[in-house]
Amino acid sequence: MPRKLQSDTIGMLLTDVSRLLRGAFDRKVNAMNLGITPGEARTLVQVAVTEGIKQAEIATRMGIEPMTLSAYLDRLEAMGLVMRIPDPADRRAKNVVVTDKADPLITELMSGLREMMKAYTEDLGDEGREVLRANLRILRDSLHRLDPCLAGKGKGEAE
Repeated sequence: MPRKLQSDTIGMLLTDVSRLLRGAFDRKVNAMNLGITPGEARTLVQVAVTEGIKQAEIATRMGIEPMTLSAYLDRLEAMGLVMRIPDPADRRAKNVVVTDKADPLITELMSGLREMMKAYTEDLGDEGREVLRANLRILRDSLHRLDPCLAGKGKGEAE
């Protein structure tokens, strides 16, 4: 008979917290009535954070299929919130940037998300939040350094 695995390992906890936060994010975005879907909101945030990287890299960072990302970008572009611009180093590739029109929406979205995260991390206190953030950075950097699939890639390339 298989043994019951522990559910409080770091990997299991990170997976569980990630799943729960994704659901909370989706509910928050829907409740904010911003006129965009949670997937589009995630895409807009990712584009704002990684301004000017290739579509394929954005899809990798988000952990979604390139065609799914393309659909989100099509809708955001139709709303005038993002633009695809030619990559000067690769004529076939497009880089994605946010437009000025997106700024108020991003500001409102991030304000709502900061409020949400503050509520969820309130029990950690300010110092606990900083310790968690610092430890997650260390874990991310270790993954980049030690994982053969990620080693040598910049932080903007495969997170």
